[in-house]
Amino acid sequence: MKSLICLLLLVLTGQQPSSPYFPFFEPIQPPRSLQVMAHRGAMRRAPENTRPALEASIADGVEWIEVDVALTRDGHHILFHDGTLDSKTDLTGPVADHTLEELRKADAGTKFAARFAGELLLTLRECLRLTKGRVNLYLDCKRVDPARLAREILAEGMGRQVVVYDDPKVLKLIRAEAGDSIALMTKWRPRFGLDPWIAEVRPHAVEIDAEDVNPEVFRVFHNRGIKVQAKVLGNNDRPEVWDRMIAARIDWIQTGLAEDILARRSLKSAPGNRVKVAHHRGASRYAPENTLEALRKTVTLGADYVEFDVRTTKDGAFALLHDGTLDRTTSGHGSIRQRTAEEVAKLDAGSWFGRDFRGAKVPTLDAFLAAAAPTKISLYVDAKDISPEALAEALARHGLTDRAVVYQGVGYLEKLKTIAPNLRRMPPLRDPSQIEALAERLQPFAFDTNWNILSKDLIDRCHARKVQVFSDAIGSHETIDHYQRAIRDGIDVIQTDQPLRVLRAIELLGNPGAGRPPA
Repeated sequence: MKSLICLLLLVLTGQQPSSPYFPFFEPIQPPRSLQVMAHRGAMRRAPENTRPALEASIADGVEWIEVDVALTRDGHHILFHDGTLDSKTDLTGPVADHTLEELRKADAGTKFAARFAGELLLTLRECLRLTKGRVNLYLDCKRVDPARLAREILAEGMGRQVVVYDDPKVLKLIRAEAGDSIALMTKWRPRFGLDPWIAEVRPHAVEIDAEDVNPEVFRVFHNRGIKVQAKVLGNNDRPEVWDRMIAARIDWIQTGLAEDILARRSLKSAPGNRVKVAHHRGASRYAPENTLEALRKTVTLGADYVEFDVRTTKDGAFALLHDGTLDRTTSGHGSIRQRTAEEVAKLDAGSWFGRDFRGAKVPTLDAFLAAAAPTKISLYVDAKDISPEALAEALARHGLTDRAVVYQGVGYLEKLKTIAPNLRRMPPLRDPSQIEALAERLQPFAFDTNWNILSKDLIDRCHARKVQVFSDAIGSHETIDHYQRAIRDGIDVIQTDQPLRVLRAIELLGNPGAGRPPA
């Protein structure tokens, strides 16, 4: 009752914080009001708590990464979550049964996917050095030496970049070693009450389960200078819960779907008439390329176009595959032209990417179009190996002619123009001097333009002929500066492997989208 009365008084009086927030490092500039915390790093794309998982989350632009800290038999801190090593490394038994030297020989990658074979576990010191000046860390202490942990953090100059999570008894020991130079966080539940509990524990931050978060509780912690982190993992990791957390004005949100939240927030703040974004081979950063899983993720992330590649099997069926051979992205081998549709249908197209996608299939063109039809997404068709007649028929059968743009060479598109005049065409543009001749010859909807020749003059010339400009930022051009320059020049569609980065560029620029021809 006393806690409830204190809470109501604070709400009614609008009392200001009695102490300032801990001065955390701000890795994203300008800072966002809601900061996103990736659970164990990008754990669906790389082995959790490892270097690739951390690097992938940093590249996505999160402010925080949650990692798990365990203690080896000889007293060293290492990143690992599970109680035993069995399911995620080639070792067995608990971390605490092994020395650091033994653990440093463990393969932490192969059980996730073969492409990560030989990936090593990270020590805490390696993690701190990897992330310094780049991203903040939530250190979830599974079993630690409190004094040693504090010394390691301070020795690496990471006092402002971490929050340490544990039981209040362990936090008290860390505070005894480090004072208030390291931020401390523990779980808060409604049964703990507020003022007396806050006075006893003295946290810099609290973790609250999603179902226990509400604006009133947030205000109490805010007025005490305490950050609030909402944990929305599992069944709570969905848009309606995220929106409720945002409405409650929490500071941090811990999620297994960091990319979804970041995209959702960027799209809400971006202008409506903005540059459009095409995901290369689907959301291939987050799911196996050219699969239904990649399509679904593309839709979730709010893409305008999904780019995909179509090829023909030995018996004349059509499937999605970028390479001419099956080796890189499936369990098969050799040319797809030498395999029947039945053989291709049995292949695993997900295990190479990660354990969560084992069993994903190479989709047929019909299956992919059927999955895309109920969505609002437009189709960017790279007609690698399919006749114009077959492609036009398939798109028409699924009612997608008006939502598709077809990329291929000039000769192919001339045939397509004769077969299906209403199907939008997009030839490559590698030389600005070709604009007028190609526009006259093909009446294209757009040009697929080499990024290196983009300029305002080129884009204006295309727009004067009612032709849109698409370009691939893939590779060295995947930077905020490069995107923004192209956006200012009036580009219509950016194809990317880094969709969150493009959305952030749009958000920061406040792109008005003026001067483009109608879609």
